[in-house]
Amino acid sequence: METLDGIDLPKGFGTTDPAEIVQLNGLQYLQGIIDGNFPAPTIGRALQFRLLEVSEGVCVFTGVPSEDHLNPLGVVHGGYAATLLDSAMACAVQTLCPVGFASTSIDLKVNFVRPITPQTGRLFARAKVVHPGRQVATAEGRLEDENGKLFAHGSQACSVFKLSV
Repeated sequence: METLDGIDLPKGFGTTDPAEIVQLNGLQYLQGIIDGNFPAPTIGRALQFRLLEVSEGVCVFTGVPSEDHLNPLGVVHGGYAATLLDSAMACAVQTLCPVGFASTSIDLKVNFVRPITPQTGRLFARAKVVHPGRQVATAEGRLEDENGKLFAHGSQACSVFKLSV
């Protein structure tokens, strides 16, 4: 069994058959990932972060940056923060998708407010939906440490679309 951040992943990493996803609303699908009923996304293995919690219009991811995430200047690459925020904001929108629908990012704006290093420790990307549109929805997110110190924040628009299997 694969693990990530000390958590067992019964289904490991991978993708879910669209025929299974189309039968669930977005919140059910994402909760299924947390519960181990569906595989965790492979990006989580690559960047060592995971989906932590979801509720209607809200999503939290967590990860611990390491030396594997450094840019040439010796700080964590901005793409790490952007990816955590993108994941959290897109999944916050996904929690509101009805059965047979999904969402995908169509734009992303991230503001980096302080450097992240491997010594920063655990980070949390917390996102909430701002506008739950039927075709385009928006969300905002914050990347903070365990003490609530802000490292980055952003906003995102997502396209909401009908799944076809």
